[in-house]
Amino acid sequence: MTAPALPRPDGAATRLVRGTCPHDCPDTCGMVTEVRVADGRALRVTGDPDHPVTKGWICAKVRPYLDRVYHPDRLTHPLRRVGPKGGGRWERVSWDEAIAEIAERWRAIIAEHGAAAILPYSYSGTLGLLQLAVCNTRLWNRMGASGLERSICGAAAETAVAMTYGARWAPDPADLVHSRLILIWGHNPATTSPHAVPMLREAQRRGAEVVVIDPRRTLTARSADLHLRPRPSTDGALALGLMHVLFAEGLHDEPWLRAHTVGWEGLRDRVAAYTPARVAEITGIDAGQIVGLARRYGTTRPALLKFADGVQRHGNGGQTARALACLPAVVGQVGVRGGGLFYSTGGYVDWDAEAVGHAADPACPPTPRVVNMNRLGAALAGEVSDPPLKSLYVFNANPVAAAPNAGKIVEGLRRDDLFTVVHELFPTDTADYADLLLPATSQLEQVDLHKAYGHRQLSLNQPAIAPLGEAKSNWDTIRLLAAAMGYDEPWLRQDGEDVLAEVLAATKATTPSLRDVTLDRLRAEGTVPLAFPPGGDVPFADGVFPTPSGRLELRCDALAAHGLDPLPEWEQPAEFAASRQPSAVSPQEAGLVLISGASHHFVTTSMANLPGLERKEGTPFVELNPADAAARGIAHGDDVAVTSDRGNCTLRAVVTEDVPPGVAVAPKGRWAKRSPDGRNVNWTTSDALGDLAGQSTFHSNRVTVRPVTQTVALAAD
Repeated sequence: MTAPALPRPDGAATRLVRGTCPHDCPDTCGMVTEVRVADGRALRVTGDPDHPVTKGWICAKVRPYLDRVYHPDRLTHPLRRVGPKGGGRWERVSWDEAIAEIAERWRAIIAEHGAAAILPYSYSGTLGLLQLAVCNTRLWNRMGASGLERSICGAAAETAVAMTYGARWAPDPADLVHSRLILIWGHNPATTSPHAVPMLREAQRRGAEVVVIDPRRTLTARSADLHLRPRPSTDGALALGLMHVLFAEGLHDEPWLRAHTVGWEGLRDRVAAYTPARVAEITGIDAGQIVGLARRYGTTRPALLKFADGVQRHGNGGQTARALACLPAVVGQVGVRGGGLFYSTGGYVDWDAEAVGHAADPACPPTPRVVNMNRLGAALAGEVSDPPLKSLYVFNANPVAAAPNAGKIVEGLRRDDLFTVVHELFPTDTADYADLLLPATSQLEQVDLHKAYGHRQLSLNQPAIAPLGEAKSNWDTIRLLAAAMGYDEPWLRQDGEDVLAEVLAATKATTPSLRDVTLDRLRAEGTVPLAFPPGGDVPFADGVFPTPSGRLELRCDALAAHGLDPLPEWEQPAEFAASRQPSAVSPQEAGLVLISGASHHFVTTSMANLPGLERKEGTPFVELNPADAAARGIAHGDDVAVTSDRGNCTLRAVVTEDVPPGVAVAPKGRWAKRSPDGRNVNWTTSDALGDLAGQSTFHSNRVTVRPVTQTVALAAD
């Protein structure tokens, strides 16, 4: 929608343009941009009051969006590196020169090593059908480049939930108000899904009890009725312990289990070993609290379990997600309004893969291999060797700041024989190591179509302003690169809206929930709800599951192919099991488990260069329990060195009871170059893979923490 010109108090005529927040958040907010007609400058970005979920307000991260769009550091023309990588010296070049150089270098690499030596690296800096999904696939399919396993965020949970239920479906978030008991597990919606919070509060006003399960006392936990704090990575054991009590006390729904599940008897036998006493020893939660929560969960209807991705960023994340997904089934809460499992709504619409990527076109060779994005540093260092990686194309991502084992990534990016192109809005930590740097558009300057993973609306983003300087969108840049490489397939030349129309039409043919969605309607309304048949808006209410068995698979035999037990089980992550410490270890050497959860004012690394949000987030910090701080001679406000087997960074100590003993918390998202020592927390995080789907293991991270003055003294010795 572009509204007619409106008068402002200063007399300037403006128009309103509807859009959608593109950042990695389940809320996918509707936005409205007010644009001055005279010069096309955006004057204000607000929430869309007509959006049925986000209802006219946007979060603290996105509220100052124009500070991002008009930031003085915006890249506005292509740049070529001059001097050594990371040296910060650039010369301006034209788009024609930049595209010609990329094509020439790629053709030479393909001639010598094959297209597998080229790796596109992207993630969720901008979500959307066109600027992410299509750009992730079309050019690279045609080229035959290496594929990327995009498993840094929620791969284990996505796979576990889909294999258990058959699909990643979740309730309408408005149904939270019907719940009488809500378990918020390893999830802090006050920071990462803020539009769910008013619904939680309304549920509490109506009598619901909210229980938060999280080691840290988060913003969400502060307003909970009960807060349980398991040791990091023990959530799966806690879920199995709750199921032990449910079965042992007859609180399970046996008729529902018999009618709708596979493997419930095996699960009952498995959890018999997870007694409250044993689980208390594993988790650190009192056995009485475990029993009490199980009884409330087994006797309160409807009860909802809501979790997000942080809880599965451990070595045992797949089995943890499996255990959480099984809990609602044990008590027969699946298919109940206000009950069941709320993980993601992302599975309601799966874009037609062939329309998105055209991989079946005869011009496209098979994908030669797939590189796990969590292992980028290792891949650049030689783990991927036949052929070695010779070129990296980065867009929608800032891996030096956001990916694990960042020091290893920097080491790889410094290779003289690696040709790196970065398409970005800003000179990020990753852009510093580029050979060519291309200016990208912001969301206000590009078209896209967005599905959400926290609600059930489809939203169109319409460009509100012209691209700044010479900035180009991801798709427009991909089209230029395809033409320069000599690829003449029409699906590499389409206009952005034509691509959206093609994919939407192909997907509608097999997706009944899209029956009422058209681009014309999206242009007029901004956002359109997915359609459900009468009574079909509650997921799985008909008792039918799109699994191989047609039932909810508590025992999932297909997991054996992934190397996992078909039944949920708990094992300690390898990093923790391998680092059991003798009692003789000094407090300074004793390890803490470092959790690097979401920052309140950044979306991973997006927005982390906005001075106003940086001030609100404060100096890069690590939270320590008073007992751990005292044992290490650390006072509140001290600078401390946080060190793991991978590397170290310097942070400011915040001494607080918000974290339990043995745990440290340092939120992610900081740009290394804007941190005091040029590093961030990802210099310490592990690039080991989890138990399912190549999952990242950011939180399976044991570190030592010392005062910086002590560290300097040790180095001098």
